[in-house]
Amino acid sequence: MTPLPPPADAPLVLTIQSHVAYGHVGNAAAVLPLQLLGITPVVVNTVQFSNHTGYGEFKGQVFTPAHIEDVLDGLRARGVLARCAAVLSGYLGDAGVGEAILSAVQEIRASQPGLLYLCDPVMGDVGRGVFVRPGIPEFLRRRALAQANIVTPNQYEFELLLGEPVRSVDGAVAAARSLLGSTPGTGPSLVVVTSLRTPDLPAERLTTLAVTAAEAWRVQTPFIDLQPLPNGMGDVFSAILLGHLLGGAAIPAAVSGAVSSLYALVARTTPGRRDLPLVACRAQIVQPAEHFAAEAWPPR
Repeated sequence: MTPLPPPADAPLVLTIQSHVAYGHVGNAAAVLPLQLLGITPVVVNTVQFSNHTGYGEFKGQVFTPAHIEDVLDGLRARGVLARCAAVLSGYLGDAGVGEAILSAVQEIRASQPGLLYLCDPVMGDVGRGVFVRPGIPEFLRRRALAQANIVTPNQYEFELLLGEPVRSVDGAVAAARSLLGSTPGTGPSLVVVTSLRTPDLPAERLTTLAVTAAEAWRVQTPFIDLQPLPNGMGDVFSAILLGHLLGGAAIPAAVSGAVSSLYALVARTTPGRRDLPLVACRAQIVQPAEHFAAEAWPPR
């Protein structure tokens, strides 16, 4: 097979997630933000559905691990995998697909030790419970967590990874540090918990918490009470966060940028809509109208 020509300046990100023909979740939510932030996404879809489940009935298929491996093999033959600066994964559909992702991560990391793997451990949310197939939470907890550099659970998913609830910001910081690894392959170096609402936080605010071994930051925004909440918020957040990090932003700036962009998109979502206005409000991805700073925790 003929290798593809050397890449342009834009970093390549292998993004392995779900895809819907209509709506903005998974790769259908992550691709545009990555592109707007100067990243070239290499897109592998774990499912192909007509629409996301927020619309109710849907049609389509969950792809088999063999299908994912076949697509990755084609990318490998053209030298694309070896040139990826990062891997982004979200909704899996099948735990076997997760093993194919981890195999690709380990392969790329062997030639690129600086590879970033951001794992968005999609499992469920408050009010919906667990909405993935059996075996996926266990795979994420026991296998994916060790290989990821960054994990971005919402509070519900964070508690599933921990196996217990968090009741305070200090408790969440300590719990996040219990998930960190000391070396690559033993756990992430950054845990970002979204939609954090513990009893010690103001009810009218929504908090995102970023934790490393040495530091922690929180970003707070007003709580927007949309019913229903648009789908794909975590997918958009993870893509923007990764885009900022690959662009050279420090962790607090990257988290601040991702939170600020997501807030701007949610604030501009028409009540009753199931999707973020990614295309209509695309400028908010690059330059959000309002900036929410990352503050050191505990406050200094």
